[in-house]
Amino acid sequence: MTQTNIRQKKERIIVYVDGFNLYFGMKEAGYENFKWLDIRQLILNFLKPDQELYQVKYFTSRVSNNPDKQKRQTTYIEALETKGVIVYYGHYQSDTVDCKRCGNIWPTYNEKMTDVNIATQMIIDAYQDKYDVAMLISGDSDLVPPIRAIHANFKQKRVFVAFPPKRHNSSVALVAKGSLVIGRKKLADSQFPEEVTKRDGFILRKPKDWL
Repeated sequence: MTQTNIRQKKERIIVYVDGFNLYFGMKEAGYENFKWLDIRQLILNFLKPDQELYQVKYFTSRVSNNPDKQKRQTTYIEALETKGVIVYYGHYQSDTVDCKRCGNIWPTYNEKMTDVNIATQMIIDAYQDKYDVAMLISGDSDLVPPIRAIHANFKQKRVFVAFPPKRHNSSVALVAKGSLVIGRKKLADSQFPEEVTKRDGFILRKPKDWL
């Protein structure tokens, strides 16, 4: 059997990453030192010999009203892009939180469109036959309907869920065709080097707050 035939038999994997779900799961778990995460390498550390990674799609929203966080986020996104990760943006919507007891009002921001963007890409890619397995990194129960739809309409395809730390969701696990929880060791083994060089030669450095 030729190498071409072997390659054709491998399962094609596309990964869909809920950026904020992953970030806040790691933060809640106390994995602050692992934010400089090379997601492509993380996925490669999970794949079996008969699987091949085709694309990684990362879904997030631009942080606003905090220059330091904006700078760190931009640095990280640019590091991901050096590995061929495709980034999709939702948006932040301003809102307020009212305290009925004390009468105080606080501004807040809610991330919008990420779940819709993920669902849209997963279904389009299934329709265009771009993957055999969709690996979803998220614990968001809003993604249950598109997972069900893919399994119902594309019988040869499956959605596998890799839950971020502290983000396991039973309703998502029930509809997925396989799941796991991303552990500390896999995160530790999948970090970018301290410096990442872009194609134009610019050097991205791990944010000092993440050391």
